[in-house]
Amino acid sequence: MLYNYIVIWMLGWMVNLHPFYISVTDINYNAEAKSLEIAQKIFWDDLEQALSKKYDEDLDFLHPQDPERLSDFVKAYLLENNVYEINGKVVKLEYLGYEVEEDAAWFYLEAKNVSFPKKVKISNKVLISDFPEQQNMVNFYLNDKPKTLILYKDHEVDDLDFD
Repeated sequence: MLYNYIVIWMLGWMVNLHPFYISVTDINYNAEAKSLEIAQKIFWDDLEQALSKKYDEDLDFLHPQDPERLSDFVKAYLLENNVYEINGKVVKLEYLGYEVEEDAAWFYLEAKNVSFPKKVKISNKVLISDFPEQQNMVNFYLNDKPKTLILYKDHEVDDLDFD
């Protein structure tokens, strides 16, 4: 019993000392609107670091000096690092905006005029080049039933079949 407490205590300290890198993307196919509704949750401090490096500029999500410029950087980054192919056709993503929570932010994207998905190819490279341990979990909802992918370094693209 004492051994269990010691192991739990050590694991707790390891989690605090060794950060983890993960994002969660929820993609919902809206059959009525024929669209993909995408919500992507990313730790804003990691994205802030990646964008600061990419654009060689100090950025601050909580107190941006130029919120419009920050939003433009986020938009360009997310559109570059998220690519979705439905039934063999790449869909055009639109960036809708974001909202910051405590330690993460939700980013919203949409694709319109999307045919009913039978075969889906998802590329999510968010933060992988900056954090090799990064994992991007993608939940694709079709008829309220999710299928999940975990994408990571050297496995940034994967397929889903709904046949």
